[in-house]
Amino acid sequence: MRSVRPVAVLGGVRIPFCRQNTAYADVGNLGMSVRTLGALVEKFGLHGQQLGEVAMGAVIKHSSDWNLGREAALSSGLSPLTPGITLQRACGTSLDSIITVANKIAAGQIEAGIGGGSDTTSDVPIVYGQKLRRRLLAAAAAKTPRDKLAAFRGFHLRELKPEFPGVAEPRTGKSMGEHCEDMAKQWNISRDSQDEWALSSHKKLAAAYERGFFDDLVVSFRGVSRDNILRPDTTLEKLASLKPAFDRTSGRGTLTAGNSTPLTDGAAACLLASEDWAARHGHEVLCYLRDAHVAAVDFVHGEGLLMAPTVAVPEMLRRNSLTLQDFDFYEIHEAFAAQVLCTLRAWESEDYCRNRLGLDAPLGRIDPARINPNGSSLATGHPFAATGARIVATAAKELKQRGGGRCLVSICTAGGMGVVAILER
Repeated sequence: MRSVRPVAVLGGVRIPFCRQNTAYADVGNLGMSVRTLGALVEKFGLHGQQLGEVAMGAVIKHSSDWNLGREAALSSGLSPLTPGITLQRACGTSLDSIITVANKIAAGQIEAGIGGGSDTTSDVPIVYGQKLRRRLLAAAAAKTPRDKLAAFRGFHLRELKPEFPGVAEPRTGKSMGEHCEDMAKQWNISRDSQDEWALSSHKKLAAAYERGFFDDLVVSFRGVSRDNILRPDTTLEKLASLKPAFDRTSGRGTLTAGNSTPLTDGAAACLLASEDWAARHGHEVLCYLRDAHVAAVDFVHGEGLLMAPTVAVPEMLRRNSLTLQDFDFYEIHEAFAAQVLCTLRAWESEDYCRNRLGLDAPLGRIDPARINPNGSSLATGHPFAATGARIVATAAKELKQRGGGRCLVSICTAGGMGVVAILER
């Protein structure tokens, strides 16, 4: 991406993000993706146009969701000659899909494309256990009725117990929230500071809606026009009244439903292009995707599951001869308030920066007022594969309104990874 040619971000769109089992309970990833891509096509006048790629992502999906990127593109109003691909990197998925499209533009392989993602925790795949699956496959392959019945010899009703998708890490058996509780204890992140961060996210998102910031970024769907997770009237007192959600027994749990992102449904997408394509089609360049980077941590052997952005950011900064303070604002995904606060504390820690990151000095402090100026995941919600595109679209518009500047994007993911990027105008 650094850079055969510049990669322009022209803008994005999303549907309101909604709490699990509410407005989008019966929609699914394809329906949300089609609405979002269709709105993007409408916004930029792309009807019938052939783009180089539509890269979409989804984390929770059915086996029948064969290729959401292609299927959604076929129903979006784009030319049916537009190819599509579906990607997945947990919470970093749609930032990765944007990077995938950007790399192709930078390399001159395509002129324009869409990156985005959708996720549902309402329409989840529910499957039977392995024993019953083997029986059903054997029965399907059997040639005679007798052989079909033989496949069910010894069947027990307990085999009908379904298996639901989980959010636990396969290698540790612990949920993301449980891992983040460990991080909060390691970094001494207080409950009060987490609640304060969550309150700020809700207040900033509510203010952004009130001043019309999201008028051209969020399109209504299923009768919803704003994120239904948003609580503009919440208070520190209300947040303080909530019980710990992940560590309920030690008396030291600090993560609650109020300072953690809820399970969420939603979709988002962004249009990227070369400068020449943007000019030919009369589209303003909001900003440029300057660089991106991915890193991982060894969470199985003790590192914090959501600390990989602390590693990815300095590696990307070094490559671009930048410091952590060389940004006008920062978009840091709020999986949990504690996760953001752990990241900030790590960058200020001389010991961590020297011994884990190999730096001569701490990366230093950044002004919290410059972080997520329009709110973030604690208030909007977090459909896993949609968050990256939401953030890029929001940051691109913020850069336009500021008349220029530089934004650092940072997203932690399940599996102990982090995806980061630099946007400039």
